[in-house]
Amino acid sequence: MKKTGLIVLLLAVTAAFAQSGATPDKSSSSQNIVDTNASIPTIQIMTPTYADLYCAGFLSKQLVPNANYITGGLQTPNTTKFVRGDIVYLAGSGYQAGQQYEIVRELRDVNEFQMYPGQASLIKATGQAYGELGRVKILDTRQHNAVATVEYSCDTILPGDIAIPFAEKPTVSFHAPVKFDRFAPPSGRLQGRIVMAKDFDGILGTGAKVYMNVGANQGVKIGDYFRAVRAYTADQRDPVDSLSFKSSIAEDTQKKPPSWGHHFYEKHGGPEISIADMPRRAVGEVVIIGITPTTATGMITSAVEDGHIGDGIELEEQQ
Repeated sequence: MKKTGLIVLLLAVTAAFAQSGATPDKSSSSQNIVDTNASIPTIQIMTPTYADLYCAGFLSKQLVPNANYITGGLQTPNTTKFVRGDIVYLAGSGYQAGQQYEIVRELRDVNEFQMYPGQASLIKATGQAYGELGRVKILDTRQHNAVATVEYSCDTILPGDIAIPFAEKPTVSFHAPVKFDRFAPPSGRLQGRIVMAKDFDGILGTGAKVYMNVGANQGVKIGDYFRAVRAYTADQRDPVDSLSFKSSIAEDTQKKPPSWGHHFYEKHGGPEISIADMPRRAVGEVVIIGITPTTATGMITSAVEDGHIGDGIELEEQQ
């Protein structure tokens, strides 16, 4: 009897669920209408931290003076890499006890592979790359070399790294989540390009630091937001991604198969697909955390897909 009762109960529950799903609620039929805003996701904007602001690096068309630099430390020559808490010595002049200096490094890319056509020439025209390594405080100036302690380190500090007067950087305020329309047409605002990234990275995600060929001369300010965008034609310039355009996009059952246009695939009477006519797509948001007259350092605050050096940027309406 208990087994029979259980079966009856299960059948009743099943029938109730079936009945509730079988008859649509006509009064709420409007819910079946497609919401056009549903395709525009809300994204969370990451707020830059102290380390993001002071360890990002930069590009500068004006070379940083290199007369003041690190010569060694308390355990030289047995120790040549210095971090927070270490004692270091600095050559040069103008030091005073209590002063703070930022330590930067003039960089070169040992990998000469170009991630996009013209990368090397564009970087050269934009400026010299510098890494920001940390901050030191002068303790003693009575010797031929000034004595300092490393107060903050982003990376290991080496002999030869340059010391420049330290300056506080403005913080970037919290930004509330925003709607992100990936296919919004060009707005006509200031445009530029990501020419390089920190550590010479080529594939970028949230938190990555990027260097752009727009700056204060174009009205760029710390805290401005840019949209990173990419056209489908960019894949034509990639040695790997461009191979996709040489492959068939058709099925045997298509009477008139489409093609990628006469440049990429033999046409068979079907429609010619033009990627140049496809909408550009936005790949992320970038906030400005440092500027020079002609360049800007940004941080990717939200990435909806991988960013690439060479991607375009467009100034967003500031809120």
